Amino acid sequence: MTPSTTVEDATVSEPSTSPADLVILGGGSGGYAAAFRAAELGMSVVLIEKDKVGGTCLHRGCIPTKALLHAAEVADSARDGEQFGVKTTLAGIDMAGVNSYKDGVTARLYKGLQGLVKARKVSYVEGEGRLVSPTAVQVGDQTYEGRHVLLATGSYARSLPGLEIDGQRVITSDHALRLEHVPASVVILGGGVIGCEFASVWKSFGADVTIVEALPHLVPLEDESSSKLLERAFRKRKIAFELSTRFAGVESTDNGVTVSLENGKTIEAELLLVAVGRGPVSEGLGYEENGVPTDRGFVVVDELCQTSVPTISAVGDLIPTLQLAHVGFGEGILVAERLAGLPVVPIDYAGVPRITYSEPEVASVGLTEAQAKEKYGEIEDLTYDLGGNGKSQILKTQGAVRLIRAKDGPVVGVHMVGSRVGELIAEAMLIYNWEALPDEVASLIHPHPTQSEALGEAHLALAGKPLHVHG
Repeated sequence: MTPSTTVEDATVSEPSTSPADLVILGGGSGGYAAAFRAAELGMSVVLIEKDKVGGTCLHRGCIPTKALLHAAEVADSARDGEQFGVKTTLAGIDMAGVNSYKDGVTARLYKGLQGLVKARKVSYVEGEGRLVSPTAVQVGDQTYEGRHVLLATGSYARSLPGLEIDGQRVITSDHALRLEHVPASVVILGGGVIGCEFASVWKSFGADVTIVEALPHLVPLEDESSSKLLERAFRKRKIAFELSTRFAGVESTDNGVTVSLENGKTIEAELLLVAVGRGPVSEGLGYEENGVPTDRGFVVVDELCQTSVPTISAVGDLIPTLQLAHVGFGEGILVAERLAGLPVVPIDYAGVPRITYSEPEVASVGLTEAQAKEKYGEIEDLTYDLGGNGKSQILKTQGAVRLIRAKDGPVVGVHMVGSRVGELIAEAMLIYNWEALPDEVASLIHPHPTQSEALGEAHLALAGKPLHVHG
C-alpha cells in the first residue's frame, strides 16, 4: 500500500497502484470485523466508511441505547430503593447528564476502535464509496481496486409509506438518541426490539408510553410465551400497548401529535417514535449496475455470504439475515476466513442469541415452540418460574426460563424473560449449539445463588429430577 497519513488515530490511505486483497465498503460491525480478521490473516485491506468506523451499532444503536437503558435502571433503583430498605428519592432526570454519560461511553469505544484500525494496519478511507466494477470502489475521484470486494453498507431506520419523519414530532431511533429532554408522552409505532427498549427507557424516565403493534404480540419474533410475559410485565409497569392494531395516520397539534389507529382510537402525545424496522442501505451505490442481485434492497448471497459475482461478498444488515451486530461480526469473520482459504461452515442463525434489553429483558436462542413443532413434530417443553430462583427473588424480578426439546432429543430452544437474563444467554447458546441433552446439562453444578441456576434447575426438571420445583 502507499504511504498514509493519520487522522484521529486511524490510517487514511491514498489509492495504491496495485490492488488490495480486500476492499470493504462500510465500516460497521460486519465491515470492520472482516477487515480485522483479514488483516490478521496477512491480507492487505482497504476499509471505506462515509461516517465513523463502528457504524450504526456503536454510534446510533447497540451501545448508546444500552447506555440509556442502564441510566433507566439506575433511575428505577433510585425511585424504588425503599423496597430494599434504602431510603432514596429521585429528584428527576438530567438529560444533559444522561447524554454526557451515553456519549462518553460511545466516544471511548470509538477511540479504541480507531486505535485497532491503526494497529491492525488496515488502510482506512474516509468518504462515501460506490461500487464501480466487480473489483473496484470509487470514493470521490479516487478508485480503490481489490481482488475481492465486501459490501457492508448497513441499514437505515424505516418508515411507513406516506408517513413523513420530520425529526421533531415524528422521529426515528436516531432522533430519539439525541433528545435533550424527557418527553411527557410518546406513542411508539412498532412493538419489536427497538420499540420495546425505548418504551422501557422512557417509562423509567417518567413518560407516558403507548406502543402500537400490528401483530398480535410484542416482540413478535420471540416465542409466544416470552411475548406474553413481557406484556404482563409492561402492564404492571403501566406501559400501554395496542396489539393487532394498524396505524392510520398522524396529525400535528399545538402540543405534539394525534395518532389515529385503524380500530378507530386516537392517542394524543408529545412525540411519535417510528420503530417499524430497518431497511438495507443499497440504493444508488452501483450494486445492481455491476451485477449484484438484490431483493427488496437486500443483497442476495449464498450461505457463505457470497453474491453471484465471484469477487463480491456482502454481510450485516445489508443481507436478509438477523439484523444484529454480533451477526455482522460473525459474517465478517466468515468472509475473511473464506477469502484467506480457511475452511468455513455456514452460520446457523437459529443458534445466534437474541436479546431485547427492556425491563424485564427477553433473551432467546434456538427455535420457538411453533418452529420446533414444524421441524420435529413432537416436542417436550418445560417452564421454570423465576419465583423459585433465589437471586431473582433478591433482585425482585419476575419471569421464567422455558426449554423446548425435540422428543427424547436435545434442547432446541431456550427462552427467558426477567431482569438481566441477557447475561445468561451465552450458556444457553452453548446448550443449543452443542445439541446438549437435558441430562447432560442437569449434571452440571451451577453456582448458588445466581440466576444461572434457573437454567440448571430447568434442565434438572426437564430431565425428570426437579429440585426446587414440583415434578
